[in-house]
Amino acid sequence: MIHTVKSIPEIERLMEKGAGNRKVGETAMNKDSSRSHSIFTIYIETSCLDEKGNQRITAGKLNLVDLAGSERQSKTKATGERLKEAQKINLSLSALGNVISALVDGKS
Repeated sequence: MIHTVKSIPEIERLMEKGAGNRKVGETAMNKDSSRSHSIFTIYIETSCLDEKGNQRITAGKLNLVDLAGSERQSKTKATGERLKEAQKINLSLSALGNVISALVDGKS
């Protein structure tokens, strides 16, 4: 979902909304353990006039990534739904690692 904002407070409100959508749960290691991954991408664009009066546009992109951490059942003491979540988290992190390795190795 893309939102156009024009101020830092607007960005902060969207980040708070996104943080509110994150799933967290308690484990033996962490009271607020992240149970989901999230990506927040900020595209920044500004324009100004150069010394000749021509419009100059500068753009950038910032990716903020929060990955749920891998978990060992023996340390988290996870059972039931929490254990199923942990298994899915570990599987998704493993898949991400495979993608990154393939990109580094130049394979696709």
